[in-house]
Formats: sequence, structure tokens, C-alpha cells
Amino acid sequence: MSAVQGRERPVVLVADDDPDILQLIAFRLERAGYEVVQATDGEQALQLATELHPDLAVLDVMMPKLTGYDVTRRIRADDATKRMPVILLTARVQEADVQRGFEAGADDYLRKPFSPQELRARVQAILGRR
Repeated sequence: MSAVQGRERPVVLVADDDPDILQLIAFRLERAGYEVVQATDGEQALQLATELHPDLAVLDVMMPKLTGYDVTRRIRADDATKRMPVILLTARVQEADVQRGFEAGADDYLRKPFSPQELRARVQAILGRR
């Protein structure tokens, strides 16, 4: 059973300020059998992570209000969410950016442009280990 009380399907939080990318990811993950909750900025993502305790979060790095790095650090600092896997999905592709993502606590880092199939495979791999 999902970490979200009363739900049978794993719940994935997807946060991105680009509505096209947000819809693409949600569509692909829903077709793969996941329940998806969506956020359009970092503050909303953190709120949903704290309230819903999804099974996994896919976060854009460059979002309004809080970056994906900030959200990841706050997820890791909260006892209720610190074990939630986080995948950072971003156009920030420099080695220092990737290192910063892992230092913030990310479990995986995927560069844009990305393959929706690869993202789905990474989500499945991470959730399959839990």
C-alpha cells in the first residue's frame, strides 16, 4: 500500500513551473499506474510533500519561491518526510549543479531534455527498492 493513507497506487509528487513539462510527466506516470499530485512552485511542492507524504517526489530545480534544492533539503530535515525519495529534474547540467543536488539529498538527478521513458524507469527502480 502507498505511504499515502488509504491509497492503493504509489503517489508521486511532480513539481515544475513549466505547465507542458508538468502535464507530460503527470500523463506518463499516471499511464504507468501512479497517482500524481502536481505543484507549480517549490513552496507548493513542500506543502504537498509535508501534508500528503507521497512515495516519491520529482522536482524541477529552478522553480519560483523555493528551488528544488531548497525543497529537497527541507524534505530531508523533516522526520516525517526524510525517507521520501527525490529525483531532481533540471536543465542545470553542470557538474557542480549535479553535485549540489546530491548534497541537498537527492536520490537521483535527471537532465532536461529528458526521456519520459527513462524518468518512468528511474521512478520504478527507486520505488521498487522500497
